[in-house]
Amino acid sequence: MIEFHLHSRSGVAYYVQIAEQVRHAIRAGLLRPGDQLPTVREVVASVAVNPNTVLRAYRDLDREGLLTMRSGSGTFVAAPAAAAEEGALYAQLAGELRRWIATARRRGADERTLAALFDQVLHETTREVAT
Repeated sequence: MIEFHLHSRSGVAYYVQIAEQVRHAIRAGLLRPGDQLPTVREVVASVAVNPNTVLRAYRDLDREGLLTMRSGSGTFVAAPAAAAEEGALYAQLAGELRRWIATARRRGADERTLAALFDQVLHETTREVAT
């Protein structure tokens, strides 16, 4: 089962962090269609957040088609079609990122510079999306 790790100093809303961790687990194959996610109560107990925060993340993922929320039964990873679509997007983005890295390396950027730039842009973009 997935364990959430929230970072208060990241500047990224907790519900966004939870949703991103679920997306990553699905893309990486750590969560598969039909797998049950922790209940809202379990997440609240483990990371000390407001229940509405967890619900917002789960509902957003449900609207995206990645999760299915069943009243009284729990929250589950959605059927393969939605998960497969997410996996295809992940593969496409990974390819684009590889090309970007190759271009930057040819222009003299080292690993540390690339990592710092990626982190900076990622955090800026994530904050923009969350607001």
